Amino acid sequence: MYPIGLHSVLDVVQANLSIWTMLYLIGILAFLVHFLSLWPAGDDEAVALPGRLPFTIAPFFRTRFDFINSGFHATNERIFRFRLLTNSVMVVSGEQGRRDFFNARHLDLQEGFRVLSGALPFVQGVTADLRQRRIAQIYKRLATVQRNDRLTELMPGILEDCRRVMSSWGNTGAIDPFEGIYGLVFQLSVRCLTCAEIADDPAVVSRLKGLYDQVDRGTTAATVLFPWFPSPAMLMKLRATKQIYDLVVEKINVRKASGVSHNDSLQMLLDAGDDHSMIVGFIMGLLIAGARSTGTIASWLITFLGCYPEWRGKALCEVQQLLAANYADNNFAAPADMPARLAGIPLTAWETATPVLDSLIRETLRMAQPHVAMRRNLGPTMHIDGKVLPKGAFAIYPFADVHLDPELYPDPFKFDPARPVRKEDFGYIGWGGGRVNCLGTRLAKLQLKLIAAMFLLNLDFKIVDGDGAPADPHPKPNWNDVLSCRPADGSFFLDYRRLGTSCLS
Repeated sequence: MYPIGLHSVLDVVQANLSIWTMLYLIGILAFLVHFLSLWPAGDDEAVALPGRLPFTIAPFFRTRFDFINSGFHATNERIFRFRLLTNSVMVVSGEQGRRDFFNARHLDLQEGFRVLSGALPFVQGVTADLRQRRIAQIYKRLATVQRNDRLTELMPGILEDCRRVMSSWGNTGAIDPFEGIYGLVFQLSVRCLTCAEIADDPAVVSRLKGLYDQVDRGTTAATVLFPWFPSPAMLMKLRATKQIYDLVVEKINVRKASGVSHNDSLQMLLDAGDDHSMIVGFIMGLLIAGARSTGTIASWLITFLGCYPEWRGKALCEVQQLLAANYADNNFAAPADMPARLAGIPLTAWETATPVLDSLIRETLRMAQPHVAMRRNLGPTMHIDGKVLPKGAFAIYPFADVHLDPELYPDPFKFDPARPVRKEDFGYIGWGGGRVNCLGTRLAKLQLKLIAAMFLLNLDFKIVDGDGAPADPHPKPNWNDVLSCRPADGSFFLDYRRLGTSCLS
């Protein structure tokens, strides 16, 4: 992989790419297509997906949900395998398969995600190729961020950010929830995981978000499979990563030079004595991981609330009851006090006394979380549901296998938060399962509930189509969009107007 270097170097490399280099790469690909497709299968190997390499590579990255489903249909098996150039990939489904997958000791998350996804900004030794000790240290610091005292201290800032961002939308209007709400969540992620020097400056937050968007656009099939090749997409991704790195390092140096202490994640890392690479890696990696996942959930949560007024009413009633239980007067004569009042509700109440919000979040995760769990076997050869997975090979498990299974969830694309909680092992994996679970669950749930409360108390909102009419049918999550389950651009909008008791200004 390229080191983080000067922009001028990238421009020179890009300007001098030759047609002969491209022909050379095409020749290598043609050889791999011919040679690797001749590899025989053993008796306990998963059935190979029919077809040659180029016809499996592009769909895996562009229409992954359809590609995986077509593979199960083409092979008529619970497990099949295919190749991404030299990488052998096993696709797992079924009850026994997911049990073996999530309980496997030697299936490594970091290696699977790095090779098959490539979605994180790459800085050697900072966000990539980390030793297990460093990974454990990052997880330990994330757990510190989610201690009761720190989450309680974060609530006023989260709610004030919500008030400021939502106020910027105006009294009435229509927004694309995957732009407006995702932007809000990015701000909250910056607030919770970085430092005041970034979070308090909307212009810097906007610039940082734009750079991460460039990293996303630069993550293509070519940049994942040929990370060493200086394609235009790779150079864009590398340039954006360099700028993110520089921005984060600059703010760290400003804090150190000022000698001023702030109650934020950067200060927590500095006070713990963490080294420079650890601090930069924590901020760069966790910021985008949290913003992407929570941003998708929040966008769909508010979208579903805008589609189903009965559930919107139930959620509003629950938030109002929460306020009434903690404030005897429950008086909104001073709307500006609303964020402070919400922040004054004990953390335990938000976490244990909101069953409606819990069910809404759970159902949103089930319906609109297009994850495919990715792992690499770093141990000895193992078996998943009787099929061999060699050392070094990859295994993936699509969440759709369980979350869209009509046997477990009848009419799976129907939004129904009243569904009974499944009791089967791995009958629900919205926050992970087995040996790997989402370590940011507490923070994500709190952010989602506070966002929902601010929407419910301040806005009258609904989902409309491109003509401004109530959306009919309701928006359907697009599982081929691996980042946000987002339907076609412009297919629907969140129409809103401020309530008379709104704290927005």
